[in-house]
Amino acid sequence: METKLQNKKPVRTLRGVVVSDKMKDTVVVAVHRLVKHPKYKKYVRITKRYKAHDAGNTKHTGDRVEIAECRPISKDKHFRVL
Repeated sequence: METKLQNKKPVRTLRGVVVSDKMKDTVVVAVHRLVKHPKYKKYVRITKRYKAHDAGNTKHTGDRVEIAECRPISKDKHFRVL
C-alpha cells in the first residue's frame, strides 16, 4: 500500500534577484541562466521573470532570493519566496 508522500515530486527551487516589489504580497524575481547556442557554441545569458508570493512584502528590489514552485496562487503566480 502506497502513501501519498511517496508520490510527491521534488520541489523546483530557483535563485534570482527581486526586480519589482510594487504589488501587494507579490515580487517579480529575475532568474538568469546560461544556455549554449546550438550553432555558434557560445554561452548566451537567458533571463526569465517569475512572479512569486511574498506574504507581508518582506523583500525589496535588489534582494537576492530563493523561490520554490508551489500550487497556483493566481493566473501568473506559481512560486513562493523561501
